[in-house]
Amino acid sequence: MGSQYGYEVPESFEDVAVEFSREEWEMLSEKEKKLHQEVMLQNFDHMIDVGAMYRRWNPAFSEAETVAIVDALGLHHRVTYSSKDSSRGDNDDVVPFFGIIPRARSYIAVINRILLYFGWTWVGVLAEENDFGQEYSQEMAAEFLNNGGCIAFSESVPVTHNETKVQQIVKIINESSANIILAFCYEESLQPVMEEVARNNITGKIWTDVDTWMFSFLFSMNNLQQMLNGSIGITLRRDKVKGFSEYFQSIYPSNNSGDIFIKEFWETLFSCKWQNQNTSEMQLNFSEVNVFCTGKETLYGLNASFFDVAVQTAVQVLSRALQDLYSCKAGKGPFSNRTCADIQKFEPWQLLHYVKAVHFLNDAGDEIFFDQNGEVSTVYDIINWHITQEGLSRYVTIGSYQSGVSTGYSLVINDSKITWNHVHKQMPHSVCTDDCPPGQRKVHDRRKPKCCFNCIPCSEGEFSNQTGAVDCFKCQDNQTSNERRDECLPKPVEFLSYEDGLGATLATSTSTLAFIPVAILVTFVHYRDTPLVKANNRGISYVLLFALTLCFLCSLIFIGHPTVVTCFIRQPAFGVIFALCISCVLAKTVMVVVAFSATKPNSNLKHLVGSKLPSSIIILCTTGQVIICVMWLALSPPFPEADLKSYTAKIIIKCNEGSNIAFWCMLGYMGLLATVSFSVAFLARKLPDNFNEAQHITFSMLVFVSVWLSFIPAYLSTQGKYMVAVEIFGILSSSAGLLMCIFFPKCYIILLRPNLNTREFLMGK
Repeated sequence: MGSQYGYEVPESFEDVAVEFSREEWEMLSEKEKKLHQEVMLQNFDHMIDVGAMYRRWNPAFSEAETVAIVDALGLHHRVTYSSKDSSRGDNDDVVPFFGIIPRARSYIAVINRILLYFGWTWVGVLAEENDFGQEYSQEMAAEFLNNGGCIAFSESVPVTHNETKVQQIVKIINESSANIILAFCYEESLQPVMEEVARNNITGKIWTDVDTWMFSFLFSMNNLQQMLNGSIGITLRRDKVKGFSEYFQSIYPSNNSGDIFIKEFWETLFSCKWQNQNTSEMQLNFSEVNVFCTGKETLYGLNASFFDVAVQTAVQVLSRALQDLYSCKAGKGPFSNRTCADIQKFEPWQLLHYVKAVHFLNDAGDEIFFDQNGEVSTVYDIINWHITQEGLSRYVTIGSYQSGVSTGYSLVINDSKITWNHVHKQMPHSVCTDDCPPGQRKVHDRRKPKCCFNCIPCSEGEFSNQTGAVDCFKCQDNQTSNERRDECLPKPVEFLSYEDGLGATLATSTSTLAFIPVAILVTFVHYRDTPLVKANNRGISYVLLFALTLCFLCSLIFIGHPTVVTCFIRQPAFGVIFALCISCVLAKTVMVVVAFSATKPNSNLKHLVGSKLPSSIIILCTTGQVIICVMWLALSPPFPEADLKSYTAKIIIKCNEGSNIAFWCMLGYMGLLATVSFSVAFLARKLPDNFNEAQHITFSMLVFVSVWLSFIPAYLSTQGKYMVAVEIFGILSSSAGLLMCIFFPKCYIILLRPNLNTREFLMGK
């Protein structure tokens, strides 16, 4: 069977053990050696990964070809120290693997967690154009995207050198903003790209390796060292096998003449060639080396990557499984009817049962067991490539990653041990867009990857106190965001206060204007016996001046912090007092008309002249407003409230009117009285009199109506303290209009033209 494939099957288990490691074989006990020697050849097909042996004897076999050969040979169960070919899937009819070296997805999990640890979300990928490169890159990209990362570029590296393709890859690397490059390539394929990158002096990139090229001597040349300084690598833990270092350092070609690989290994390791020896395929890269091997070179002190425990673990797994199978006691077995397997001839599935149950600590102290997928718990070392001051490459372990069913996973990285390259004195930054600062949020651009976004400030009333926030959060109703939009502050409370400039101005104006009707009232009382004061209904004038004083003073109730009392009384007080003013004006107008009509012969209005008619008008008209206000206060009285919705940046303390209908009914009734008074005065404006008061009343009512018609749209279009200010302005301006139009002409005659304050002048004689 072996001859048709170009290799010879080993004749003893010892030969098989040597193929793995002589040291592994020497570590077995004599009992274990004897047991394996008896059983191995009989059950060789289902105890060792023959495919791995094929590839070792004949490297021309690919993974796919190996799987095909194993399937053809009918090997149903395998223990392997190579990773599983994931392309075969996980179907039940696929050969069960128990891998000592993990599959691609295990490495991918490690590298993705490292990228997340450093915050690298924008990376470039170089994948060799073969199953290895494509499988790793595709699985890595899928998981990386699920974890929130993005691929800046993904390029295939040709296995056979292609100058055009290499130039294209280097151009993409140079133009990309990604500072992290994952290279899923073997050293021979990656070397042309690396050299071209070095020639173009592309620095500042951190190269990441997945147990393939970092330890290669091809990248230890001076022109590549500086470029790769600070690179990160992931490799299986390279713990030294107990006693193997001494054994390894004792190897010389002279005492291993039967080993067909020792001379080729010697050429590669020491960059020499044997005299009269055909140049091997592995030596082609050293055709320029003219140093001959002497065989006296020493392996002492060599920091090689050969000291790992993978092979030993594979042997120990089989050894322990066979030991458990051998130790089974009759009647206590795990199979049907509690039987045991025949150690001389057992079925593959019987050994598989014991392989599944293997659980032990190897010489490195790592826990060895298989999970449900047939993979062993694994410890990875995270390596950082340093360049020493002497220009030598140094690989420093900066952390570890451990996976396993019992422990889950743990990632430990010692940041203080990491040395980045000369461009990045600190940890490099590799993101498409820097995270938005506090006070801003991300807005994704659909035309770009999800890692690329724009930053816009939070709206007023919203905040973001984290870097890289996706959304802004609304402040509480009683809070607002600051100018930077990175925190919420208590909203300032606003109302028309006496300390406010506007409030202070209105309060001063109110006090000043309220003094004027008081002064006029004093003047009228002092000149109460003069013809002018008598002729203009002296009593009604007193009441009107008193009412106007109250009108001015009621404005003060609107200024200050709204309380239950002030909200309760201010609008009704304003409505009733103004109704009293207009009732007085209406009474004066009616009395002017009655007085002139009563002078006509045969007039029936003479009995109306007197104080009863104006008093009745004033009482009746004012009572109507009082009824409206009492019903308002009884059914839906005004109350203070904090308005949190009108403005996002402040709280408005205001009086809620309770019933808007009642408020507008009060204003409407006041407008009705003003309209009636204006109409009567307008009809009496041409009565014969040198001092016709009807003309003055007409003009005063015109001013009054104009003010309050302007008040309505202004009042409805403002909020907060400005709404209150508009109403106060309406009160002051309308009251001042009445005062000026009705009483200022009289004061002018009384104080400045007393010679006109006669009966003859008033009668027009």
